[in-house]
Amino acid sequence: MLRIYDTRTRQVEEIAPTRALRMYACGPTVHRRAHLGDLRTYLLSDLIRRVLETRRVRVQVCQNITDVDHLAESAFRADGAALNLRPPEHTPRAAETIDLMVELIAKLVERGHAYQVPDGPVFFDVRTFPSYGEISGNRLDDLKPAHHIDAVDPRKRCHADWALWKPAEGELTWDSPWGRGVPGRHVECSAMSLHFLGDRIDLHIGGIDLRFPHHEDERAQSDSAAGHEVVRHWVHGENLLFDGRRTAESTGDVMPLSDVTEAGLDPLAVRLAFLEHRYRHQLDLTWDTLRAADRTLRRWRSRVAEWSESPSAPMAAGYVERAESAFADDLDTPAALRVLRELERDESVAPGAKFESFLHLDQVLALDLSTEIGKAPVLPGGASELLERRARAREAQDWAAADRLRDELDELGVKVADTPEGQTWT
Repeated sequence: MLRIYDTRTRQVEEIAPTRALRMYACGPTVHRRAHLGDLRTYLLSDLIRRVLETRRVRVQVCQNITDVDHLAESAFRADGAALNLRPPEHTPRAAETIDLMVELIAKLVERGHAYQVPDGPVFFDVRTFPSYGEISGNRLDDLKPAHHIDAVDPRKRCHADWALWKPAEGELTWDSPWGRGVPGRHVECSAMSLHFLGDRIDLHIGGIDLRFPHHEDERAQSDSAAGHEVVRHWVHGENLLFDGRRTAESTGDVMPLSDVTEAGLDPLAVRLAFLEHRYRHQLDLTWDTLRAADRTLRRWRSRVAEWSESPSAPMAAGYVERAESAFADDLDTPAALRVLRELERDESVAPGAKFESFLHLDQVLALDLSTEIGKAPVLPGGASELLERRARAREAQDWAAADRLRDELDELGVKVADTPEGQTWT
């Protein structure tokens, strides 16, 4: 069905639900626009969903929204739509689910997994969860106080305990059995996932930076409340670099999707550039790779529109099976894209078969490859100038320059043919 790498077991596991799959995806903190690194992580859950849905598995997704700014939340949703990310079934907002967090904390206190210090926070007692550290490999006995903490709260039973509820004053605080305050930052995902998906969750998705402490703490909270292992598989996407620098708020290198569209590139060129690399491999994105992805995207749309004019034919079964096998093999999207490029060049396959194959596989790729069907051809940016230069080169009988310009036009998705009346293009 689908094989994917489980961070906790350190191996590729078979994901084979019979009829439905429940998946939780850590969502955004919407005090800013999502950057490309965020969007790469959100693409991971979308790919899993699309691969399973093509195999007739119903997928139910919950993605939290840590709400601070409604305008930023709207931008996040717009960015997701621009990348063809399917919206989750549940998108609970933190400020609207405080009651769920309070109920979870109360249950943990009642079961002896949490304690309140006098006039202070409610802490999770990490020593009551012996398997802590299985996701990240950070074993409890080896943990030292974090370097950025000046002093460990002496009221903690163990320095690795974390706050479930913290006393606070101000507008964004809530009443609780432990006084007015705010929930700890790891409580939200446990409370929401248990409420909206239940205590048997197939997949939990997130960025690799969330393994520790967020997902370790979340697992401890959820399992302690439920009394058993809640999440079957933990899956993490690797970090994104841009020109060698990590895209993350903590580094100050935050590149939003709007930077790409303002440069004149299709937002789905970003999706294609992400698909060119395995989700659990670090990706160093550059403007050159984005422009190359944009050219490929436009060329494939042009070819699909061209093939649509040919007689219909059954899909190229061998190519489709190879691409689908790549999707199912730990989301090997680079291998699937290589299959498409091979199919594109195979002159023995009928155009109608290429048309059906590309559109079928686009159910997972989600690159909108059908958008040019029926439209009058429009030259991509820069192609008109290249055509003029090539016409002049042919008039001057500079055949080397003409061939070079033909190759440049081909990269833009423009096919040039020479006739006695001059060059033509499609």
